[in-house]
Amino acid sequence: MTYETVIGLEVHAELSTKTKIFCDCTTEFGGEVNTHCCPICTGMPGVLPMLNKKVVDYAIKAGLATNCEITQYGKQDRKNYFYPDLPKAYQISQYDLPVCKNGYVDIEVNGEKKRIGITRIHIEEDAGKLIHDEWGTGSLVDYNRCGVPLIEIVTEPDMRNPEEARALLETLKSILQYIDVSDCKMQEGSLRCDINLSVRPFGQKEFGTRTEMKNVNSFRAAVRAMEFETKRQIELVESGGVVEQETRRWDDAKAVSYAMRSKEEAHDYRYFPDPDLVPIVISDEWIEEVRKTIPELPNAKRVRYVEQYGLPQYDAEIITSSRTLAQFFEECVDHGANPKTVSNWLMGDLMRMLKDRNIEPEEIPFPAQHMSKLIALIEKGTISGSAAKKVLDAMFDEAKDPEVIVKEKGLVQISDESALVEMVQKVLDDNPQSVADYKAGKEKAIGFLVGQTMKASRGKANPQVINKILKELLDA
Repeated sequence: MTYETVIGLEVHAELSTKTKIFCDCTTEFGGEVNTHCCPICTGMPGVLPMLNKKVVDYAIKAGLATNCEITQYGKQDRKNYFYPDLPKAYQISQYDLPVCKNGYVDIEVNGEKKRIGITRIHIEEDAGKLIHDEWGTGSLVDYNRCGVPLIEIVTEPDMRNPEEARALLETLKSILQYIDVSDCKMQEGSLRCDINLSVRPFGQKEFGTRTEMKNVNSFRAAVRAMEFETKRQIELVESGGVVEQETRRWDDAKAVSYAMRSKEEAHDYRYFPDPDLVPIVISDEWIEEVRKTIPELPNAKRVRYVEQYGLPQYDAEIITSSRTLAQFFEECVDHGANPKTVSNWLMGDLMRMLKDRNIEPEEIPFPAQHMSKLIALIEKGTISGSAAKKVLDAMFDEAKDPEVIVKEKGLVQISDESALVEMVQKVLDDNPQSVADYKAGKEKAIGFLVGQTMKASRGKANPQVINKILKELLDA
């Protein structure tokens, strides 16, 4: 029997507000444990929360960017459960009236487009962080993250394989970064997801029993977790077992998941409106005010890059996947560089250097103007292509103007024919066999002679000029 996988995601994104959702404590990552908290975010008796308006602004912005309807009269609810990293034993979230609902996001996998429904986007407070003793003798808790504002993006169960789920995660991350509501740094826990997954025989309309894997914090781990859980459920069903509705923990180091607890239903949380917070009333004017702040989004930018700049679809997808990379590309073009040439450098050497140095596009240490200058130096014949790679490497290490680097390292290309003729003639004199091969019709021999001249010039000679001189001398 063949089976179909059904996947829905709950994506949690920490918002980039300066202060927490209900108090004035900083949301800055890091800091000494339990120093970014106060009686409000640690839930001390008698304190009163006050909603940060910027949190609602960001939620509306995320909703508009994902084609959602905005709920104009909403509220916040208490989600009750005991957990050590939520000291008041409930989380302020939203139940039946989320800020956003009924949206969608378009993804593309293997050239095929698909629309994934967004059920809801609601606001809530984050919990603290448990630090478990490695010897198993106890746990400590850091409340710095308590009260950091989150949006939770809940999708419809529209994905049928891990590749589609990964494409959705990448698309959502890109959108959230473009609209500047979250930095989406997964290594800092700013973006993480819960995976709801079930299997069913192909052709069956009813969903199978789903499991949930909590707080997966990398795309790679999410794909591995989904692949494992799909295989586990199919093997369980095939052997006559029953899939339990439960919450599981994914251990990426061991590439296995473990059952944590039975999966709660909504009624288990005993939701009720938070009595300390007033309703959220969102006017048409407020929505339009937020709408005006939404920039060109990745999908629209991708189409424009193909149509306006003539970039290949693949190049446009990679460049627009990062807001910073797209901005860097456009600034290079604005400074006069050819769009396709910029794209070639970004897709090739720049991406390689980012990978080698294990840094993100946001950490490129030089401005786009310097990249444009480097391209101009090549096009003017001031430096060779190989020298340009050395200059780019130095730009990462020294963050200097490429013109300064070229002068300091003596990388100026020799393009003066009169200065190269003597050098070329000596190469011809030293390699009579190659000269004879060329005259006998072996065109490839000239490539060897070009290489020998470049070696003699220590890489500084202009290859095009060398080719011209060689052909003139050989054909004379």
